[in-house]
Amino acid sequence: MTLRLVLGVLLVLIGAVLVAVAVLGGRARLPRNRFAGVRTRSSLHSGPAFVAANKVAAPLLGAAGAIGVIGGVLVLTGPPVVLAWVITVVSVIAAVVLAGLGGALGDRAAAALVAEAPAPETCGGACTGCDLVAGCRPDVAAAPGSTSPAIPERP
Repeated sequence: MTLRLVLGVLLVLIGAVLVAVAVLGGRARLPRNRFAGVRTRSSLHSGPAFVAANKVAAPLLGAAGAIGVIGGVLVLTGPPVVLAWVITVVSVIAAVVLAGLGGALGDRAAAALVAEAPAPETCGGACTGCDLVAGCRPDVAAAPGSTSPAIPERP
């Protein structure tokens, strides 16, 4: 009975968190963070990419959360032990799959947005440390009273 109570409450809580994240993400109210929402390299690249990823993922995250809440409530109502385990396993698997699909689709949307963004200007990628090449950054004058240049010249 105690295990059923713990599993049911855990499913309801996780489901409620997923629904809250989905609602905030769908409404573009989820702040860019490292804890909630779609958090991939593409989605954390910029604010608009994070918003786009979470808007795309919101319906599937909401469905995952709803399944978690419904599964948790069903487990808490006291079905036979075998049925409670079946409900728990099916709810967890369905929630994980839907949340994973939502995250993958959100990541694809963010990656597409990042790919469309103009690339920052660089020196052309002539070397791995291109900012060390004198032509890639403005020449910084030596400090007053100093005899050594700010950027050492190569022999």
